[in-house]
Amino acid sequence: MLTKSLGVPKRALPVLNLAFTAISTALVCAATMFFTVYVPATKGFFNVGESMVFLSAILFGPFVGAFAGGVGSMLADLLLGYPHYAPATLVIKACEGFVVGILSNRNPKLSRLKWRLITSILGLAAGLLLATVGSTYYSGEMELTLGQMLLTFYVPEAFWLALGLIAAASTVLAGLLTEPEVGWLILSVFAGGFTMVLGYFIYEMYFLFSLFGIEAYAIAEVPVNIGQMTIGSIIAIPLSKIIKGCFARRTAPSP
Repeated sequence: MLTKSLGVPKRALPVLNLAFTAISTALVCAATMFFTVYVPATKGFFNVGESMVFLSAILFGPFVGAFAGGVGSMLADLLLGYPHYAPATLVIKACEGFVVGILSNRNPKLSRLKWRLITSILGLAAGLLLATVGSTYYSGEMELTLGQMLLTFYVPEAFWLALGLIAAASTVLAGLLTEPEVGWLILSVFAGGFTMVLGYFIYEMYFLFSLFGIEAYAIAEVPVNIGQMTIGSIIAIPLSKIIKGCFARRTAPSP
């Protein structure tokens, strides 16, 4: 975790963790609210809040990730006018953040060759998933919300195919040339992400109508949530590496 590498006294850690928790919660809420893309063809949308849930969990561990993910996302639901999702979001996103935080900080000891193989396979899988879900569910006319601004634009299928190829190639190259262990981060994020996908599916299938009288076609949201998870991972993993690298350089002893 990032807090362990800062070299601060142990008595200062609770205050530092509290500060990181507050900042992470605000970032999750803001990212969820202020950048959403609506897809009229499927009546679905995705946001980049997932990326901040993943980032908080990777950098600060399971408890900060759980609190920021659950509370930050729940606040966004309430402020955006989706109170019927708020209770589920609190639990589901907290579980997602906890899973990512607990797994990402428990890197198994494997040989570099095995890590390269795992990273390459997961990179190809992530790229294929992004290309497939994006071209199928996020192509065509889009409505992008940036705060109070609403922009309408067209996204061709080729955009997602190219993005999937770039994501796969960059992950494979990173595993082969720099950090073979990046595969474990991908696996950790996907484990948390699929916890979120399953959680919302169960909630929409069995609880949403009985609690709020709102009907939902639960299976239709599965690919939307998978796309949100995949895009969030593509943002969060490189960003976490950059932030950790910056802190490592700042805290390194002078020669």
